[in-house]
Amino acid sequence: IKTTQLTPSLYMLEGEGGNIGVSAGDDGVFVIDDQFAPLTERILAAIKKISDKPVRFVLNTHWHFDHTGGNENLGKNGVVIVAQDNVYKRLAVKTPIEFFKADYGPTPRAGLPVMTFRDTITFHLNGDEATALHVPNAHTDGDTIIRFRSANVVHMGDTYFNGLYPFIDTGTNGSVKGVIAAVDRVLALTDDTSKIIPGHGPLSNKAELQAYREMLIKVNANVDALVKAKKTLAQVIAAKPTRDFDAKWGNGFLKPDQFVEIVYNSAVTGQKKK
Repeated sequence: IKTTQLTPSLYMLEGEGGNIGVSAGDDGVFVIDDQFAPLTERILAAIKKISDKPVRFVLNTHWHFDHTGGNENLGKNGVVIVAQDNVYKRLAVKTPIEFFKADYGPTPRAGLPVMTFRDTITFHLNGDEATALHVPNAHTDGDTIIRFRSANVVHMGDTYFNGLYPFIDTGTNGSVKGVIAAVDRVLALTDDTSKIIPGHGPLSNKAELQAYREMLIKVNANVDALVKAKKTLAQVIAAKPTRDFDAKWGNGFLKPDQFVEIVYNSAVTGQKKK
């Protein structure tokens, strides 16, 4: 587990799943996401190097297993799990990730959120005000971004993949336009000195987030035009609508053709809803 200190009380932890945020101080430890279950002991060991206070809360940015896999372990230790309403609904039952043709859950009771919210919840801990904001139909239908007001730090969960094409779970109501809207919300809350924790990829800033937005806007427009022209998925992939961005963004776990398929699925779903 790699630990990066952002402020006197805030840290970013990187392991094998989504990036973790940690607020540590006199009021205890507040954790954002918890990766995979087998990593819990290593994550707790990394936190122990930061603080000898107990972990009081874990907030899930969304329901995916690489961000919630440690829930059960932490819940059994008395940690209060918090998430947006739809995260509870997804975790409580068997839920597929259609793109990967796999089912997940249901999560055991100890790993389910015990507190949920619809739009926003604020934590007053460790000398800061951490506000969790629901951003609808973005990476999933239960995404949360968390802003630490005084520290000027934002954790974006998987609404932001820094330096790689993002996975967008259209099967649980995610959409490209929703991700762009989430990015716009964060851009409005940040400035040039802000630190931004992405769901995946290295620590970031406003300028890099703006570049991510521009990529999403242009790729979405390219694919949308092809969908309106009644092109099939195979034809859209063959047209290489990401070609101008592949060198920078196409070296992650999602390859360009896979990302095009996701953007296509999002566009087709959007057309059907009109």
